[in-house]
Amino acid sequence: MHASVTRRKTTVAALVRIAVVVLLAAFTVAVLPAGPALAADGDVTWTVKTASNSYGADRSSFSHAVNPGGQIKDAMVVANRGKVPLNLAVYAADGFTADTGRLDLLTKDKKSVGIGAWVHADRDSVAIQPGKSVEVPFTVTVPDNATPGDHVGGILTSLTQSDDAEGINVDRRLGIRVKLRISGELKPSLAIENLHVDYSGSADPFAKGDATVTYTIHNTGNAMLSAQQRASVSGPFGWLRTEAGEIASPPELLPGESWKVTVPVHGVAPGVSLAATATLTPLLTDASGSTTSLKPVQATTHGWAVPWTLLLLVVVLIAVIAGALVLARRSRVQRKLAEDARVRDAVEQALSDQKTQEN
Repeated sequence: MHASVTRRKTTVAALVRIAVVVLLAAFTVAVLPAGPALAADGDVTWTVKTASNSYGADRSSFSHAVNPGGQIKDAMVVANRGKVPLNLAVYAADGFTADTGRLDLLTKDKKSVGIGAWVHADRDSVAIQPGKSVEVPFTVTVPDNATPGDHVGGILTSLTQSDDAEGINVDRRLGIRVKLRISGELKPSLAIENLHVDYSGSADPFAKGDATVTYTIHNTGNAMLSAQQRASVSGPFGWLRTEAGEIASPPELLPGESWKVTVPVHGVAPGVSLAATATLTPLLTDASGSTTSLKPVQATTHGWAVPWTLLLLVVVLIAVIAGALVLARRSRVQRKLAEDARVRDAVEQALSDQKTQEN
């Protein structure tokens, strides 16, 4: 089950409230199971669940395999746990992975082109007396040209109430996920894109530093996929390899979706040239809930891990040695010049003495 809250602006204060409510909406829609839900003020008093039928009882969501052009009939049960009658809107919507990593559903004002367009309840609204429940049948009609693979969305109930004091309308939604796997060739595939590595060292020229590996996981296939992740960095020729710690699995991504990943790697030796490798093992879940590991995907990029303090010390040492060599050379030149001058003076003095004797 999912819940969300959206608000329309009437004043500047209402706009701020809308932003907060929308953020809460994205979170609630993603985390609530099929069951009861309460709004912040405790006035959401209905529940939704899957109907018990030939597809099973106590299902957490709707999941079906179907052919292009096929049709499925199922039902949702809506129960009023409150003390007043309820009149709820019923509609379907496409799903997407929110920034929280959980499944969210498009709001009613957004156009759906998949599940939201294929699922049709037998009524647009349902009236429920306190303490009663109503079964809402719906039909899934798959187009003949539907692409093979996984399609995800949900069927929702919605209650819109006005808040005269705040001058806004509050729309609360509870729904259940609908997943269809359209028959045809299943091509599960993940790609690693925009792989990059940065290095941060310390003032100690011989100490290890930290690297940060970033990349984007892109679901390039037609099946929902999660993955196991590994990352490592190494110096030239694969030396001084350092593995990252445990990396949390990304959410199940719908076909075409992307997810950005940042992995810290600690204790990296500053080997000047740095190679970063990311490895994904795609995880495919079938209709029974069993998970299969697929062939790993790997990518490598290069960066720099320069020990700047050590490099500075080397430069200073070279400068000192070079300076000492220059001074030594100058000293040798000066000594030679002095010796040459002494010899010249001695020769001149000897010649002068000889002339004096001859005279």
